[in-house]
Amino acid sequence: MPFDAMKGLQEALRDREERHSRVERHDVSEEQQAQNSEAIGKLEKRARVALDFYHAFHDVHAEGLVTEINIPCRYLKLNDKRVAFEDIYRITVTDMSHDTNTEKEQTAFL
Repeated sequence: MPFDAMKGLQEALRDREERHSRVERHDVSEEQQAQNSEAIGKLEKRARVALDFYHAFHDVHAEGLVTEINIPCRYLKLNDKRVAFEDIYRITVTDMSHDTNTEKEQTAFL
């Protein structure tokens, strides 16, 4: 492995850029909170959603499958990444169908 004299500088610049891109959590309107609560209440595992949320000083947009919903502890897992309900700015359910190929095959067989 060759020696990289600029490695320390590159890491410092990357760290500085990350610090400058940080944002504070912004408020969510009561109307949006109500819409989020309604959507979360209707969610089922394996539903496909789009989430806008706050994570580690950054606003994040992610899409994927809900792999777990824990109402008492107030979090869900999107693609196995834990997201607290209070960190969600907006949740949009893009697909509630959670049929598996096996279920489709069984239906076709009958």
